[in-house]
Amino acid sequence: MIRVVIDTNCLRASIPPKSPFYQLYLDFTAGKFEWYVSNEILLEYDEILTRTYSHNTAQFVLYQLAVSPNVVYSEPAFRWNLIENDPDDNKFSDLAISSNCDYLVTNDTDFNVFKTLPFPRLTVIDLQSFLKITREL
Repeated sequence: MIRVVIDTNCLRASIPPKSPFYQLYLDFTAGKFEWYVSNEILLEYDEILTRTYSHNTAQFVLYQLAVSPNVVYSEPAFRWNLIENDPDDNKFSDLAISSNCDYLVTNDTDFNVFKTLPFPRLTVIDLQSFLKITREL
């Protein structure tokens, strides 16, 4: 099964049913991938979703993540701190690297630093590209 960490910007874009990125939610509920989260990531999801939508929406999304069999709770074993432009984003890459995830899914260009690093290896793709991969599963 594909193992991924999903940045908050992608989660936020996938919530409205009329969004072209709603497919992320459908693929998730179909069990097409394992979604890795940490406490720090869940706290950011809660903060941003509450600010963007509502407290109820944020709690519903967090509940779905809490009860889903294809969510893996993990904590980074090491803090690489490789994203200097936005250090707050390191929580996503640190978890993806520590958990040996196949992809970090984000639309944030700050993660482009991984295209130039020989080590550690991390495949960063945008949400649209990830949805093309899951479509073929």
